[in-house]
Amino acid sequence: MEIEMSALPKTWILDLDGTIVKHNGYKTEGADFLLEGVEDLLSQIKENDMVIFVTSRKREYQEMTERFLDEHGIRYDHIIYEAPYGERILVNDKKPSGLEMAYAFNTKRDKAFDGNIKVNPAL
Repeated sequence: MEIEMSALPKTWILDLDGTIVKHNGYKTEGADFLLEGVEDLLSQIKENDMVIFVTSRKREYQEMTERFLDEHGIRYDHIIYEAPYGERILVNDKKPSGLEMAYAFNTKRDKAFDGNIKVNPAL
């Protein structure tokens, strides 16, 4: 899947377990494991983009989680811990030009997002 977006800086809001790392691997196997193909997704995030991870993990796992991300060179600006287990809802307005300002993608658990973000400077 290819998604065409503007060249504007973006805010990436990413779930952690089952999207970036193996779901509950830190509990069942004692450690996190990066999902195959996640590097492709993360490589699309530009330096001036903001990265926010959202997780239901308890704060007691904060140090372990952030050490794993740092050791794997995964850049982030914020991590929201102890998020509810239910749906996550993103609401945003369109630019007056009509540019869509919110996208949401659901992936299969423990499968990396397989989309490609294509920048269109005309948007």
